[in-house]
Amino acid sequence: MKLILKNANLINPVQNLDLKGVALLIEDGIIKKIGDISVKESNSDRTLDLSGKYIVPGFFDMHVHLREPGREDEETIISGCDSAANGGFTGIACMPNTEPAIDSAEVVQFIKKKAASHLVDVHPIAAVTVERKGEVLSPMAELVEAGVAAFSDDGTAVKSASILRKALEYLKMYNLPIIEHCEDESLAGGAMNESINSTLLGLPPIPSVAEDLIVMRDILMAEYTGGKVHIAHISTKQAVEMVREAKKKKLNITAEVTPHHFSLTDDAIKTYDTNSKMNPPLRTKDDVEAMIDGLKDGTIDCIASDHAPHSPEEKEVEFEYAPNGIIGLETQTGLVLSELYHKKILSLEQVIEKLAINPRKILNLSVPLFEIGEKPNFSIIDLDEIWTVDINKFKSKSRNSPFHNRLLTGRAIGVINNGKMFYNGEYLNL
Repeated sequence: MKLILKNANLINPVQNLDLKGVALLIEDGIIKKIGDISVKESNSDRTLDLSGKYIVPGFFDMHVHLREPGREDEETIISGCDSAANGGFTGIACMPNTEPAIDSAEVVQFIKKKAASHLVDVHPIAAVTVERKGEVLSPMAELVEAGVAAFSDDGTAVKSASILRKALEYLKMYNLPIIEHCEDESLAGGAMNESINSTLLGLPPIPSVAEDLIVMRDILMAEYTGGKVHIAHISTKQAVEMVREAKKKKLNITAEVTPHHFSLTDDAIKTYDTNSKMNPPLRTKDDVEAMIDGLKDGTIDCIASDHAPHSPEEKEVEFEYAPNGIIGLETQTGLVLSELYHKKILSLEQVIEKLAINPRKILNLSVPLFEIGEKPNFSIIDLDEIWTVDINKFKSKSRNSPFHNRLLTGRAIGVINNGKMFYNGEYLNL
């Protein structure tokens, strides 16, 4: 098939590339030309006029819960990939808290096989310990050979400093990070952030120091071992400051933040909407401002959704008993553009770094390039489209989002990867 994308703006910070109003010729799934298209070349099977739109390296979300195997009623590998494509992502990394956990080569191969024919690349994250129990290291060499991108006991922190040390030292052989859900278990178990709001609402609190303690421990262990630690869904002001200081010392520490942690505070919980319940919990205005400062100065390397589907019957209970987590793949790009780009917090180049480049670098994955002979791996975005979030139009099987009916500016309108295009809600083979 021959596809022409004309009048597009191309940006790729890795290549120092910034082209305006050019055309791309894609033939049989390969980039054949970038620039002006001749009359002879203009005969195509399909031509898209992308005037005013931007083609950027395919966005990558390094923190996604696909629920399969185990909870296919909430999400499957395919529905999660469809959700990612609809949100503008060409790649995702799926977390290991499935049933069974991703702690064996068989589960890794099951996930890879399920996702093999999809437009969206799926990179499994394996459990650090068997069944994520924090007691015995998982068979790491076997899991690396099976193709995992990192290790995590997500949902909980690695249980002890001893196990964490062994894992970090072992993974130095493979240059892979441990992705940490930073929360001290002895301080966990509440329903929301400890603040004036938790007192007013009468909900059991989770103090911010629960996150800070584990961030501090992990930074110390990374320094001691020389291993790589990635702080998942960072949410406290103190944690951001600790990561900032660790980076000044050139330690192998990276961090991500979710859109809900830079766009919402715990004021959102005043309606007792269980779609505002997540872990780490929504924090205070000071914490949100710290997330924004961390994004601006590079302390926070990337943005990830922590896409966590739940069934309606699970969420439709008293706030205290509802499970943590929200879906985010289909709102992430819009929230980043609305809250960070249009408010002049991040440039478009910085947005691309946070959503496409840095996640891949952290996981040792190649960054998509705009070059003749390359297979296209693009996200197509409209910076100025104004749209209203409608959870009923999501491709995800779940609907647990606090952003329903929110007005956003900017969204992804298409993706191209693996010889396929998703555009205007339809898949097309290239």
